[in-house]
This record gives sequence, structure tokens and C-alpha cells, in this order.
Amino acid sequence: MKEKILIVDDEHEIVDFIRDALLDDGYEVAAAYSGEQVFEQLAARPDLIILDVMMPGMNGWEVCHAIRGRVSCPILFLSARHGEEDRIRGLMVGGDDYMVKPFSIKEMKARIKAHLRREQRNRTDRSRLILHDGELALDTESYELYIRDQRISLTVREFEIVQFMLMHPNQVFSREQIYEKIWGLNAEGDSSTITEHIKKIRAKLADADPDRTYISTVWGIGYRWGRG
Repeated sequence: MKEKILIVDDEHEIVDFIRDALLDDGYEVAAAYSGEQVFEQLAARPDLIILDVMMPGMNGWEVCHAIRGRVSCPILFLSARHGEEDRIRGLMVGGDDYMVKPFSIKEMKARIKAHLRREQRNRTDRSRLILHDGELALDTESYELYIRDQRISLTVREFEIVQFMLMHPNQVFSREQIYEKIWGLNAEGDSSTITEHIKKIRAKLADADPDRTYISTVWGIGYRWGRG
């Protein structure tokens, strides 16, 4: 299966240059020319994102911060800013690597391969920490969820809800029980948020596996993880 790489840069020439180089290496490549366009591409579940820092509208820092709860793939910043503070900021907002323009395409390819290789090891080297339900696999350490070989992008809270319910199959939990388990007994909030989280989780799972219902509603009580 081809690995998917998303290039985000407002300079079309740079996007074309990187795209051609990566296509030659057999990758599947998508492009976004502004921070706002990134969100339209997340449904394709990229395996790695190359993200320019200085863009009009949303800059790379803001984009990374906004999407980090939705994607767990490596993010490689690309920028003309070369100061130490910029590199540190890139890592602090959720980036995994930082390259300075002008850059070597050979070095970029090597870094991409290294990140993707590490991601593959993370998926295969920790089988004792992976929960399975049919073709669904949940990695409790890397916070990744797969159906077949398709990665499902979940927020941290969505992942924790899935993990909790998957560890207790066919057991019915009320909204209050799920909320207390995930947010904690002293959390300030409303358990009604569980309804919205379950709705989003179901939609994401249904996109990958429309023939199965993973979370069932038990009317008047709550929710249950079980085959449907």
C-alpha cells in the first residue's frame, strides 16, 4: 500500500518540486496551498505531512496546533526561518522534524523514510499492547486505531473512549460512567458531551467500515461496544 504524503506550502513551485520527487519514489502525494486547505485533506489520512511555516492566513504553527488532536502522523516543518527558537517552537507545537529552506531533496527523502520506518515499527513491535476486535486494531501506546490497514484519525478523548469500551466488550455504560472514567471524578463539565463524542466516533468508524456498528445505543441506559 502506498504511503500518503501531504505537502502544505503556498509556493506552488516548491510543492511541484517536492511532489515530483516523491512521486518518483512511489509515494501517493496530495497538496494544500494554505493552512485552511489542510483540513480538507485530513480525510485522506496522510501518513506524513510536510508543513511550511510562513503562509498567509493560518501559519504552520497554528495549523500544527489545530490538527494535532486529529492526526498522529509525523509532521515535518519546512521553513526559511532557521533560528534555534523557531526549531524549538516547531517541536513544542507538535512537529516531529524541521528543515530549513533552501533544502536538499535527497535529505528530505531520507528524513521522510526514517519517519515512516519508525511509524511502521511502532505499529508492528508492540503486539502485546494492541487490542483487536475483528479487523479493528487499537494500539494503546501510540494512540492509533486501524480498521484493516486504514488509520482512523481520532482526538485524544475519542481514542480514550474507544479504548475504554473496547476493553469492556458487551458491557453497557451510562454517559456519566464514561465521562467519569475518561475525564475523572473531579472534572468540571457535563456528561452530555459524551453523546457528541460517540456521534463523531461512530461517523469515523462507519467511513472505514460501513457494514458494521461498533458502538450500540442501549436506550434509556447508555452505550455498549459490541458487534452489530
